[in-house]
Amino acid sequence: MNDRIVIPVWTLGLFVVVMNTTMFNVSVPGIIRDLGVTADQGSWIVSSYSIGYALSTIVYSRLSDVYPIRRLLATGLIVLGLSSVYGLFAHTFYSLLLARILQSAGSGAMAGLGLVLASRYIPFERRGRAIAMISAGSAMAFGLGPIVGGTISEFFGWNGLFAVTCLVLGILPVLLRLLPKEQKRSARFDVLGAALTIVNAASLLLAVTQRSVLWLAICAVSLLLQGLYLYRAGRSRGTFISVELLRKPAYRKLLAVGFSILVLNMSNLFLMPLVLADIGDLSELQIGLTIAPGAIFSALMTRYVGRWIDQYGNMRFLLAGHVLLAAVLACFAWSPGLPTVAILLGYLVFSPAFTMTIASLNNETSSILDKAQIAAGMGFLQLLQFFGGSISVAVAGHVIELTRGAVPLHPYQTVYRLLFAVCLLSLGLLWWYKRARARPAANIDSPAV
Repeated sequence: MNDRIVIPVWTLGLFVVVMNTTMFNVSVPGIIRDLGVTADQGSWIVSSYSIGYALSTIVYSRLSDVYPIRRLLATGLIVLGLSSVYGLFAHTFYSLLLARILQSAGSGAMAGLGLVLASRYIPFERRGRAIAMISAGSAMAFGLGPIVGGTISEFFGWNGLFAVTCLVLGILPVLLRLLPKEQKRSARFDVLGAALTIVNAASLLLAVTQRSVLWLAICAVSLLLQGLYLYRAGRSRGTFISVELLRKPAYRKLLAVGFSILVLNMSNLFLMPLVLADIGDLSELQIGLTIAPGAIFSALMTRYVGRWIDQYGNMRFLLAGHVLLAAVLACFAWSPGLPTVAILLGYLVFSPAFTMTIASLNNETSSILDKAQIAAGMGFLQLLQFFGGSISVAVAGHVIELTRGAVPLHPYQTVYRLLFAVCLLSLGLLWWYKRARARPAANIDSPAV
């Protein structure tokens, strides 16, 4: 496989897919107005895609243990492309919601299979560059999504947003030609385990976002059933969530770090527009232009970050990234005010630091997994990352509402201080992992780690 061509093309497709999570954010008010729905209903246009995207990511990852990546990618992108075409002509709330759900079912192929592809077919000495490029594509998409979404909605209406994701159909023939040809494997796909995992994650997300006791009860029951199922499965390699992997302390630490990093990134992307709108009184376009430089700078730094990771190792950049993230969060949390230029300069540091950290984390995780564990390990890591990002936005929103007082900036400072604490906790876990890693290799996954 020629990764020097495949990875940039893959990154372009992932950029479109990830941007689809934030393009619609700025269009929700227009959708509510045009379709005459409530704010709660309008929020489902965004949350339905986020939930489906997170869940389909791990499903595609695990399916790659059974089916060729080329076939899974073709299925996912065709579903995403056709549902986007359908969305161009959606003029009722339920047809729009159906289009978004179908989009999420196909979009997970790019995210779920990208790290599996890099881990399985790119040599370790070049893998850091590939993973850094993929991570930068995601980071840039988060930053540019609101600008692209606002511009298209302004001139073509919210239906025009679906035209962007139709573009993935153009890269499919290129990837199908360049990807390695694999044979179907003899492994078994754990349907029951996958169903329980989907119910676990979806019900917990719904419980938090909707503040629903009913969904929390459903989540508790599904988690109990999942625990019993995994207990009976024992060390079986065929379960959807690998029990063998979860018994590895090193892997568990990296899972917790990955969860925390996405909490920081998604919460910050949620908070910055609110601060800029409430405190700076900026328009949607001005907000996008303030955030965009950080995302662009992060993308420009990709080639250097990936090269440095391959040359100097993952741990240096994991630690350096955490320190930079903590510094920015501390400035946001304890500054008496957050002028526009402070947000702009802060995100110029935060965005490349996030890319550096997540790329190093993904590369480090792939390095501790056996080849047979890559799909299961990287898929579950991504599920927790997306889950952390999704749930953190809902929690941040609740905290803002609970702490809103006479001082306009106080609620945002409260959330940023909580995020600073999460960053320090993640840094502590990483340091613990580093010390355990420095021990003899035979002990790194022993219960004493």
